[in-house]
Parts: sequence; C-alpha cells; structure tokens
Amino acid sequence: MSLAELIDLEKSYRMGADLVVEALRGVTLRIEEGEYLAIMGASGSGKSTLLNLLGCLDRPTSGRYLLGGEDVSQLSDGELSEVRGRRIGFVFQSFNLIPQLSALDNIEVPLFYQGMHRRDRRQRATALAEQVGLGQRARHKPMELSGGEQQRVAIARALANDPLIILADEPTGNLDSKTGLDILTIFDDLTARGRTLIVVTHDENIARRTHRVVRLADGRVVTPPTAE
Repeated sequence: MSLAELIDLEKSYRMGADLVVEALRGVTLRIEEGEYLAIMGASGSGKSTLLNLLGCLDRPTSGRYLLGGEDVSQLSDGELSEVRGRRIGFVFQSFNLIPQLSALDNIEVPLFYQGMHRRDRRQRATALAEQVGLGQRARHKPMELSGGEQQRVAIARALANDPLIILADEPTGNLDSKTGLDILTIFDDLTARGRTLIVVTHDENIARRTHRVVRLADGRVVTPPTAE
C-alpha cells in the first residue's frame, strides 16, 4: 500500500454566481514511503491547490485522498486539523516562525499542541535543532537568525511530530544560492534516512535532486503519476 494516494481528485472554486474555476481536474497520484517528490508547473497550474489538499488544509470537491491508509478527503475541519498535527510537517518559503519565541520554543510548538510534557518537548526540540545544524543558535529568536537558520528551525519544527509526510513550498525561495544549497543538503539527508518529502518548486536544479518530478498543467498531471 502506498503512503499516500490521490484518486481522481478534483477541486473547483465558485467565483461569483456564474464563474467556477476548476483548479484540479482528475488528479491521480501515488506517493511511496521514503520518496522525494517535486511538484512543478506554471503559475495557475494547480500546484498550490494540490499542496493544500496533500497537507489537509482543504478538501477536494470530488475524488479520494488516502493518507496512511485513511481516507481523509471528506473529514471535518476539526478532524483535518488533527491529521495535520499528527501526520504532516510543513516547511514554507516565508518560514512562518513565531517571532516572540526562541528557535527551540518554535520547534516545540507542535509538541505542545500534542500534549507532550515540557521536559520531553525540550529534549526532542534540542535533538532536532542539533540534527539540522543550529548548534548554539537554538536559543535565539527568529529576528536574531539568518534566513538559512530560520529555515532550519522550520525544518526541525516540521519533524517534531515524526510526520508521515513533509511538505515544502518553495523552501529556498527567500534564500541566497549557497544557503539554499545548505537547506537542500538537509533535505537530501532526511530522504536518505527514509523521510517522505514533497517539494513544490519552480527550480529545475531542485527538481533534479529529487527521485521523481510530477508536472501539472491546467489542473492535470502531465507526467507519469505513479512511482517507478
């Protein structure tokens, strides 16, 4: 059984009384455990919509989404929130860190919402900070960190709940080329450890590092949708 499977997924948005935008049109996609997958496509191709559905941030209009064997395609908002907290890690282009908290506290946030004891939260956050190379910078607040260090915090936070899938949306978009390469090296290490990583990108250099590229056009997959 695949780790995640989309079956004839469609998503449309009503824009006024007479206009319906079809963002995804019958997307079928299988993602295997430990796969490093890039999703690419022009602006308006459906990349962001697909990422939102994969991340349980939205529900499809029709079709099914199986995550870890569970059909999550028609869950309630509360149920989707629980799935996100337990099974999905997010890495965003803009980092999305809480500015008032230290790096360690930011990494702990998902663990706090899962009810983990404070001592255990701090122990896990410290280990994850070391794993992504934050070293002695882990007690600094985001504004005291470089962009690359902030993205390392975001990656550690995404790993906190030991998710099934990590979703990265243009993760090097706000970084210079050298710092971006450092972040991609961390991704390489994560996938070498068996993590499942899906990255939305427009950068062919990033795509070449992944196991497989899925390209979208007009809401449809235009490359082979199944893992080799």
